[in-house]
Amino acid sequence: MLYTFKRWFPNLHLRNLKGDFLGGLTVSIVALPLALAFGVSSGAGAITGLYGAIFVGTFAAIFGGTPSQISGPTGPMTVVMASVFTAQYGVEEGLTMSFTVVMLGGLFQIIFGALQLGTYITMMPYTVISGFMSGIGVIIVALQLGPFLGHPASASVLESARDLPTYLSEPNWPAVILGTVTLVIVFTWPRRLNRIVPSPLLALVVGTVMGLLFFGETELPVIGEIPSGLPELRLPEFEWEALRTMTGYGLMLATLGAIDSLLTSLVADNITRTEHDPNRELIGQGIGNMVAGLFGGLPGAGATMRTVVNVQGGGRTPLSGVVHSLCLLVVMLGAGRLTEPIPHAVLAGILIKVGINIIDWSFLRRAHRISLKATGLMYGVLFLTVFVDLITAVAVGVFFANLLTIKGLSELQAKQVKAIVSPSDESLNDEEQDLLQQAKGRLMLFAISGPMSFGSAKAISQQITMVNDYDVLVLDLSNVPRLGVTASLAIETMVLEANQNRRDVFLVGAHGRVLERLDRMEVIAALTREKVFESRVEALRQGVALIDTKSAARAEAGTSRRKR
Repeated sequence: MLYTFKRWFPNLHLRNLKGDFLGGLTVSIVALPLALAFGVSSGAGAITGLYGAIFVGTFAAIFGGTPSQISGPTGPMTVVMASVFTAQYGVEEGLTMSFTVVMLGGLFQIIFGALQLGTYITMMPYTVISGFMSGIGVIIVALQLGPFLGHPASASVLESARDLPTYLSEPNWPAVILGTVTLVIVFTWPRRLNRIVPSPLLALVVGTVMGLLFFGETELPVIGEIPSGLPELRLPEFEWEALRTMTGYGLMLATLGAIDSLLTSLVADNITRTEHDPNRELIGQGIGNMVAGLFGGLPGAGATMRTVVNVQGGGRTPLSGVVHSLCLLVVMLGAGRLTEPIPHAVLAGILIKVGINIIDWSFLRRAHRISLKATGLMYGVLFLTVFVDLITAVAVGVFFANLLTIKGLSELQAKQVKAIVSPSDESLNDEEQDLLQQAKGRLMLFAISGPMSFGSAKAISQQITMVNDYDVLVLDLSNVPRLGVTASLAIETMVLEANQNRRDVFLVGAHGRVLERLDRMEVIAALTREKVFESRVEALRQGVALIDTKSAARAEAGTSRRKR
């Protein structure tokens, strides 16, 4: 039994109990204001943020693959859920169905992990990730402008931009003052003191106390009454008409959560000098999100800032994540009334700081120096993220990034495809040059090197059509470690055309998977064993000898015709 426990939970032990307790306690102080802020921002209420932090934080820690990672509601996930709550089903009418989307997201993450996709999810072009995350940051900032100025939060960036003149012309000055104080604290609080008293918590306390002391009699929007006690169970609920939309949002949550969590896992690895299990991490995140959805909590993911705070506080095992969640549970059950007077403007100020931090300022400043194509792609993804939707932004970004990558690789592969007839080619050694000299232009050496994908097929076809008048084709694949299907078909076409024109084809250096692929394509069957060589020099020798034989036969045939 003990063996089974260690097998399923290899990172769970008590050897770092003190560090895990201190790390979990410290990070819970940071997580509290963020959970409340994300809950309010989602449109479902502050308590949903706490539920999400508690359930995702607990189960992702226990079942995940990154020992020191702290999970909970994050900016990207909250932006998606805001759309689900407000645009699709409504907060009141379809609340249970909205949390079913959270469960679907968790289920998809478990499937991702079971299919071993964790290794590949982070293999996304940085330009796409940068544009996407910067777009998320812009969305968070834009949606918090209303609460910061004392007005209700907008449902979209366009709505926020449309209402901004009204916000500015009719500000709620107490909210503006408290929001400004919050921004000053979170931006100017010394980093060395941040480890003792996190700036979000300090801003939350100072802003709330100021609201009670100076603006208690004004119309200041606050969190208000928060449900006490344990959450109620919300079983999944579906409507066939909305199933397609729900599935789309579920996939979006799963993908965003996977990317966010696995990138945070890489940060944790760098700090702790450990190595996470990406597929196990996805399964843990999926379990956490499914449970969160069952109990009406926001979806969550690995949170970079909270994970770093945990590690700095001494947390090294999943126990720190569990301690963090238990501390939030105590706050929810015993101190709920203390959170009711928190002004929305204070939470807006905290989230504006979060949004600004998410924007990839470093890459935005340097992108134009690196590549205009990469810059255009990044800003395109940013624009689509802000003004269209997140799925479209990622799909379009990855599609065009892959096109640019394929184009670049195809150009490189095209340079590795050479049809050599002249003996003066620099890639030939002395003996090979001498043999081509003897061939007198009747032998073509077709040399390919490097992995050949479908991008190289066009180059192969172009090169072979450049030279039509030859007797022997020597096809050198000695330096080809991989041959794609399309490239294999191009080579097959080359061999078949040579055979139809009664030209001899010699194959050199094909081995391993390349030889197996050509054999399955029946290219090898078109050649006799005498025409397959390991050495290019030997193939050239045989080719020259064959050309001499053919030349002698032509000369003899010509002599016979003249005698007649």
